Amino acid sequence: MDGRESGVPDVRSPQQRSPQCSIRTVSSPLQIPGFSLVSIRSSPFDDLGIGFLAILSLDLIFSLELQRDKHIEFLTNGLRQLGPSFCVLDANRPWLCYWILHSIALLGDSVDDELENNTIDFLSRCQDPNGGYGGGPGQMPHLATTYAAINALITLGGHRSLSSINRGKVYTFLRRMKDPSGAFRMHDAGEMDVRACYTAISVASVLNILDDELVKGVGNFILSCQTYEGGISGEPGSEAHGGYTFCGLATMVLIGEVNRLDLTSLIDWVVFRQGVEGGFQGRTNKLVDGCYSFWQGGVFALIQKLHSIIEEQLRLLDAGGSAIDSPQIASTSCHSGQRGLHDTSGSAKFSNIGFNFLEEPAEMEPLFHSIALQQYIILCSQLQEGGFRDKPGKHRDYYHTCYCLSGLSVAQYSYSKDADSPPLPRAVFGPYSNLLEPIHPLYNVILDLYHEAHEFFSTS
Repeated sequence: MDGRESGVPDVRSPQQRSPQCSIRTVSSPLQIPGFSLVSIRSSPFDDLGIGFLAILSLDLIFSLELQRDKHIEFLTNGLRQLGPSFCVLDANRPWLCYWILHSIALLGDSVDDELENNTIDFLSRCQDPNGGYGGGPGQMPHLATTYAAINALITLGGHRSLSSINRGKVYTFLRRMKDPSGAFRMHDAGEMDVRACYTAISVASVLNILDDELVKGVGNFILSCQTYEGGISGEPGSEAHGGYTFCGLATMVLIGEVNRLDLTSLIDWVVFRQGVEGGFQGRTNKLVDGCYSFWQGGVFALIQKLHSIIEEQLRLLDAGGSAIDSPQIASTSCHSGQRGLHDTSGSAKFSNIGFNFLEEPAEMEPLFHSIALQQYIILCSQLQEGGFRDKPGKHRDYYHTCYCLSGLSVAQYSYSKDADSPPLPRAVFGPYSNLLEPIHPLYNVILDLYHEAHEFFSTS
């Protein structure tokens, strides 16, 4: 189904408009012992003269599979003990917990009770008496590690984990990080950027403590970071970047102001970040990197649910106007979470935006080549001994393992119309056993675990 059939204007580039690709084995009169001819047809990159026709040894078909057991072994060993070389990440220990736990959860597994309790105890020691989480016990609280710690605790799930979060103190910390300009600082006297805005708003939203005081001015700051290219930079005047584009777009959804962004130019920028290798680059004229499978792929997951705003912005452009200077745009509800947003006060109007965002069906098909992205992740980023990397020639690490798997999940579910719909086999590269758990694209936590946390923090 293309844009015309669904009533959605086709905003894709010519390279993006080809049919969904499929994997088929091609019979040939030429019998080559030990080899199979595998072709990925209808690739959007064929227009560039770069096809995905490949002759694969039967021994290499193994590499099409997600090496779950090896990944879980690599991840679990890292959560139990890290070598001396990791001392350089001493201020990132909650991040290591999140990257590892989220990766294990994406693979459909969990840690044992002892490791779970040890992780909860450790993260509790990272919680500052005055609110927020530091990079380790006794370290100053920081928005990035606060986001990582809370996502890790949500990923563990259960009453002990979720109740260990002091929401009142977290709120106090977020208010302390709030700058009069509307943006947030990463830590006391720290830098202000889009990343700080996202981590603060994401934490407040998922903990159900988001209110007008935290939201005030954030949208204006994000808008000042949307560049002439269409993507979003870390701060005004900088270059558009995949990570900041995801953070900016997700933040604007969570505060109910996504309609203020020029989504048409944002789409123009992000669709050209997928390289001929199938992976995504973070910035213009850069190499692809496995981690952008999520940072850019996650942008597409959000865009698919913003159909009504994008359609209106395109209509205005076709009429010779501006994409964001219309009363209709200002009042458009991008999803049910924003309907009636201005009819309530305090935190109540923000409490269900993340939840209701899931209820809105994905009216648009993905604007990226999901099979090509999955191919890059599994064939280029995956290591057969466990873990994922930036690209061939690089070493595996927990950061890239987390975001390669997160991007793989986004790609696998990109043709699902709603959160409860499992993907068709043709949407999954390799065997269907490669299928991962679905995530909530605004927070990057497992969907079922998000629902558990949403219910817990809505009633406690």
